[in-house]
Amino acid sequence: MQVQELLKTNSIATKFVSQLRDINIQVDRMRFRRNIERLGEILAYELSKELHYKEEEISTPLGKSKLSLPKDEVVICSILRAGLPLHQGVLNYFDDAENSFISAYRHHPDNDEKFEILVEYLASPSLEGKTLILADPMLATGRSFANVLKALEPMGKPSKIHLVSVIGSDEGIEYLKSVFPEDSKLWIATIDHELNSKGYIVPGLGDAGDLCFGSKMQH
Repeated sequence: MQVQELLKTNSIATKFVSQLRDINIQVDRMRFRRNIERLGEILAYELSKELHYKEEEISTPLGKSKLSLPKDEVVICSILRAGLPLHQGVLNYFDDAENSFISAYRHHPDNDEKFEILVEYLASPSLEGKTLILADPMLATGRSFANVLKALEPMGKPSKIHLVSVIGSDEGIEYLKSVFPEDSKLWIATIDHELNSKGYIVPGLGDAGDLCFGSKMQH
């Protein structure tokens, strides 16, 4: 799996990531969601450079223009619920894409720090021969992406898999390299180097789902 880290090059994306991390700014849920959405747009633009294109002739009021337009059939799959703003950002640029939604959450069966990733809901079109974009803002252990990949197997085999995320950990990325096809690619804003005992990214930004939509009751 290849990895493209956005913040290795200075750009306006750094401002959006800094606001997502900032405890004084992230309390504004609308701005938090919008910053994730904007990073989704930037990552989608970078990703678009690796799609397949075909030349088409477009009629203008004054003549003809030949342009190369993307020809891939794209399916965007987001992991509920934190993936929704990121999904929207990617969809803003791939506006004719098909969409898939899947739930994946941390279940603590013994009410301690140990957890398993459970997948309980899936709505997806066929993925056979299509370009699959998996979107989840936080790539901590990598188990959510891996379990989603497994759950999507009955939907068909994509021709190419892209992963889109905002913040990831070295450990999670190394795990995904052992699970995803070698030609898949991760598009991520930035990478942190530590996971704490609860499997959260450090320094990270906290719980993206709660910051987007409010705290949830555990079960």
